[in-house]
Amino acid sequence: MLDKIQLQHLLFIDIETVPEQKKFEGLSAVKQGLWEQKSKYKRAYEAQNEKEISASEYYNRAGIWAEFGKIICISVGFFNMEKDSIEFRVKSFFGDNEKQLLIQFSKLLQTSFEKKHSLLCGHNIKEFDVPYIARRILINALPLPKSLNLMGKKPWEVPHLDTLELWKFGDYKHFTSLKLLTEILGIPSPKDDIDGSQVRDVYYDHQDLKRIKIYCEKDVVAVAQVILRLTNRPLLTPKQIITVG
Repeated sequence: MLDKIQLQHLLFIDIETVPEQKKFEGLSAVKQGLWEQKSKYKRAYEAQNEKEISASEYYNRAGIWAEFGKIICISVGFFNMEKDSIEFRVKSFFGDNEKQLLIQFSKLLQTSFEKKHSLLCGHNIKEFDVPYIARRILINALPLPKSLNLMGKKPWEVPHLDTLELWKFGDYKHFTSLKLLTEILGIPSPKDDIDGSQVRDVYYDHQDLKRIKIYCEKDVVAVAQVILRLTNRPLLTPKQIITVG
């Protein structure tokens, strides 16, 4: 499969998410109850034999659920190949206004992706990034782009390229983080500053969106490097990576 994929047909994506409110108490009474129900089994599992984790305490992790979180950054990247040269361009849509960044990202998909590219690519995007974006688009009452409208499709009918899935080689019980994958493949780690578990604190406690944007862009570059390694191509050099905007 990989030997048939043209790099310039891939649009690499990664997202960063946080709880929709800074504190559990910021939710409506109805949504507090729904969160308590939604997180019940997860809290019990993680507590094991320890003291039970309350819904309020666990709310810091709400960003992983599209129904209780919001997107604060979507980074994209694509290969620009001309003659014998190759460069990788990276762009981000980020900010406090989720609806606005989703509009901008959807416009990119509709005006550029569907004309120039054929596959979205990322690490665990089939299980996380793509469904999360699609759900948040609908929650924000926006039209769903064609490339994200996967309702009713079987897993093998979803065209997007997932490096987690590629690395499984059919072993569906196997999970490999992007950090581990980059380490074993000799790729510079995208987790040299923060990781996903710290994004909520960086956003709400430090108000440092730029730091989150840079982290998100590093993940996009890392996935592109993984694809290069899996297809036995040279890795990108820093000079070949161009940040746009």
